[in-house]
This record gives sequence, C-alpha cells and structure tokens, in this order.
Amino acid sequence: MLNKYARAFFTRVLTPFAAFLIRRGVSPDAVTFIGTAGVVAGALVFFPRGEFFWGTIVITLFVFSDLVDGNMARQLGRSSRWGAFLDSTLDRVADSAIFGGLALWYAGSGDDNVLCAVSIFCLASGQVVSYTKARGEAIGLPVAVNGLVERAERLVISLVAAGLAGLHKFGVPGIDVLLPIALWIVAVGSLVTLVQRVVTVRKESAEADAATETHAQGSEATS
Repeated sequence: MLNKYARAFFTRVLTPFAAFLIRRGVSPDAVTFIGTAGVVAGALVFFPRGEFFWGTIVITLFVFSDLVDGNMARQLGRSSRWGAFLDSTLDRVADSAIFGGLALWYAGSGDDNVLCAVSIFCLASGQVVSYTKARGEAIGLPVAVNGLVERAERLVISLVAAGLAGLHKFGVPGIDVLLPIALWIVAVGSLVTLVQRVVTVRKESAEADAATETHAQGSEATS
C-alpha cells in the first residue's frame, strides 16, 4: 500500500527538485551514493548513542534520495539495469545501517539483549525477504506476492517509532516504549512476509515444472 500510494505522492512532490539537480549537472548515481551515505551516517552516528530523534531526522532527509534518483533517471531517459542494480544494492546497505545502529544501542547503553537480538533479526530478515524475490525472479518465476511488510513498511514503522521514542529525551514520558513495540512488529511482519514469499515461490516453481513436463511430453508424443 505504501509503495503504491506514498511513492506516487512523493514522486510528484520531488519532481521539481529532481529537475533542479539535473540542471545543476548532478547524476542519478551521485544522488544514490550521497543518499546512502547520509542514511548510514545518521544511523551509525546517532542511533548507537540513543539520539533517536535527530538520527531519524537525518535519515529521513536522505531516504528521499531513493525517490529522487529514480525520478532523475526517468527525466533523463537513462533508466538502466546498472541504475536499478546500484539502487537496490545500496538500499540493502542503508537498511542494514538502520537496524545495525539500533542493535548497537541495545547492545551498549540500551542494555537489552533481547531487543538487540530482535534488531539483528529485523536486519537479517529484511535482507532475506529481498533475496527471496530477487532469487525467484532470477530463476524465471514472477514471485507474484508483495507480502505483509515490505521495505517501505519496515522503514516507516521503524523510523516513525524511533523518532517518537527520541522525544523521551525532550521530556515526553513513556513514549520510548514505541520503539521496542515497532521492532517486534517489524520482526513478526518480516517473518510472515518471508513465509509468504517462500510459499509463493514453491507454488510457482511447482506449476512451472509441471508446465515444462507437460510440454516435454507433448513434444515427445508429436515426434
């Protein structure tokens, strides 16, 4: 749902900014690298120190580069396999930094081994969820399922909760509980999504194998 509606809305909003960068001679790849560097810095500098509010502000500003670079490529007519590969690869780097930063907090000053483990699970499961779709498509399957919690949902849930939890340092009582709740939601949602994709790939592969076998039998009968 977020991919369908939020992405379309922000794409319209950011189109003038993308056009401005193009006029300045900035390349889509440069925006991709800068955006990822900003997210990684925001996550690994602020989150391990418990500065969730400011870390989220920095990360959010740079996360929008994921929409800007694609918008620029379309305006330039340069959509390419390389651009898609680079964007997808650096998305994984950014996601790892966000949940890695949270894991570092809980492993250190946050002093909660369970939430540290949950953060690591969110990091790992997010990578595997993406891999299942990419691997399924690589072997020729459509992987016609999105799943309960995709990347957009993982980021929105985690960053909104982290940002609000950061208000605890500004004197807002009890709000820091939102981050642990969000991490558990993302962890469970990612697990459900992983199962959905694995089941879908199993079903599609069985159908594809059956279709291939039927076609082979038909060819033998004809010959």
